[in-house]
Amino acid sequence: MNEILQTTRFVFDNSKSVHLDAEGIVHFSKSFNDSNLPHWLSGSPISYTHLTDADKLNLLLVFNSTSFSYWGDPKWTVEYKGDKYDGSWAMIATILRALDEGKPILDANYRAKMSRDEYAEIMRGNVEIPLFDERYAITKQVASVLVEKYGGDFANFVQSANNDGLKLLNSLIENFPAFEDTAEYEGKKVYFYKRAQLLVEDISQTFTADTYGGLTNLECFTACADYKLPQSLRKLGIMSYSKELADKIDNLVELPHGSQEEVEIRASTIWAVEMIKGELGKNGRVVSSVGINDHLWLMGQVKSADDKPYHRTRTTAY
Repeated sequence: MNEILQTTRFVFDNSKSVHLDAEGIVHFSKSFNDSNLPHWLSGSPISYTHLTDADKLNLLLVFNSTSFSYWGDPKWTVEYKGDKYDGSWAMIATILRALDEGKPILDANYRAKMSRDEYAEIMRGNVEIPLFDERYAITKQVASVLVEKYGGDFANFVQSANNDGLKLLNSLIENFPAFEDTAEYEGKKVYFYKRAQLLVEDISQTFTADTYGGLTNLECFTACADYKLPQSLRKLGIMSYSKELADKIDNLVELPHGSQEEVEIRASTIWAVEMIKGELGKNGRVVSSVGINDHLWLMGQVKSADDKPYHRTRTTAY
C-alpha cells in the first residue's frame, strides 16, 4: 500500500467528525456508469486545442502550479472572449488571455523574471484572486527551477522521468516545494499530494505515448482530495459529518488547514473513492481511482439550488 493510502487510512479509521455510509457506496456503485469516464479537463468550456503539444504541456504546469483555493465572496471571476469564468476554468482563461495579449506566460524564462505587476495584470478579474502573493511566488519558483536545472523547458523535466509516472510525481515534489502536500494527524504524518498527482494524470491523459503520455506506474494514484469531491460525496449520501462540523460547513465557517476536521475530510474523500473502486471490482468492473475522481469532480460542476456548501479552507494545497 502506498504512503498516501496507508497514512490516510489511519485518519479514516480514527475519524471523529467524518463518516462514510457503506449502503450509500453500494447504491452509487450500482448506478455508476463506467462505460465513458471523461478526463476532467474534457469538461472545460474553453478550448486550447490550437496550442502545440509543447505549449499544452507548459499550460498544464502553469495551471496546476497555482490551481487552488478559488472560493470567496465575491468569487474571483475572469472575462475572456465575452464570457465569464470562475474556478479552474478562470485560471485556464487567464493563461489563454495572456497569450492572446502577447504575454509569453508559457515561457519559463519570462515567468522567472516576471514582476508582481505583470502577474497582477495576467490574473486580473473582478477582484484580486485569493492568495495572490502565494501564487506569484510559486509561479516564479517553479519557473526558476526549470531555468536553472532543465534549460527552461518543462518537457526536459517530464522526459527525465523516463515515462515513469511515479518517478515524475516524486520529482515534482522534490523540485517544487509548492507540490508538497502533507499534514499531521495524531502525531503521524499524512500524505495527500493532490496537485502533484493531478498534474501527472493530466499529462498522461492529455498526450499520447509518442509525445508526453504513456506514463507507467499510475495504478497507485489516488483521488485528489480537494473541496469539490467531498461536496459531491455528501450530496450522494456517501459522506456525512458530525453535527458540529456540518454546522460549520453549512454556515461557511473556515476550517484551518491542517486541522483535525479538514484532514479527516480529505482522508475520507480518498477512502470513499477507494471503497467505490472496491465495490465496483466485486462485480468485475475495473475503474481507476482517477476515473472515479474525475466523475465526481465533473458532477460537482453541475450546480443545483439545494446544494450544500463545500468546506472552506484557505490553502495552496487545493
